[in-house]
Amino acid sequence: MEPEFQPYGLPHLTVIFLTIVLPFALAAMVWRTKSQPLEKMIIRVLSAVLILNYVVYLVFIRAGGIVDWQHMLPMQMCDWGMAVVIVAMWTGSQRWFEVAYFWGIGGTLQAVLTPNLSFGFPDWRFISFFTSHSTIIVGVVFLMLTRGYRPYPMSIVRVWLWSEFYFVVTLVIDKLTDVNYGFLLHKPEAFSILSFLSDSWPLYLLQLHGVALLFFLGLYAPFAIVDLVRCNRPHIQ
Repeated sequence: MEPEFQPYGLPHLTVIFLTIVLPFALAAMVWRTKSQPLEKMIIRVLSAVLILNYVVYLVFIRAGGIVDWQHMLPMQMCDWGMAVVIVAMWTGSQRWFEVAYFWGIGGTLQAVLTPNLSFGFPDWRFISFFTSHSTIIVGVVFLMLTRGYRPYPMSIVRVWLWSEFYFVVTLVIDKLTDVNYGFLLHKPEAFSILSFLSDSWPLYLLQLHGVALLFFLGLYAPFAIVDLVRCNRPHIQ
């Protein structure tokens, strides 16, 4: 029988632990050595892991009998987040980092903590799911630690517009394929924060926007607090 996923069982907790620790460990290696080649090598490895994992995932789902193209489109938020974090790591662009930060941490972190997953370790779907989602978070945090990137107030506006673009494109694809990409047609089966939203579809979509905005504000809040403290700190003459 296929192993069943156990929320916050030992394998799940191990994944969460590694997701938190790994970016700090990789950044510490770069800080200690002050080596740009090492930093670039880490970026290449993280990018390769994301791409190869996605390719292997497509191969496995075809081998498992899912061959219709409707279920193989890269239309989940985490698929877009994966592409954005790879672009951010390779280009070093602050603007791409902003999108990677809010999508990678806001959307992917929730998937790591409350995954919509039925299969436990060592099933390949467990490994592939967490490899993808956790590596996105590792890449975002690694950029913050090594390059000092951070979001700014206008970052929320820019990422909100990108998110609306994702929303419109994905909703059209969902309607055409009848596949629940981005959970825009209905709530995920696994328990998550979306489980508390309305069963009425139009209201659910509206509430989904509200949840996204709250996540964006919450992710920016630590930086806003730091900026406020710095502004109010008395200057020594």
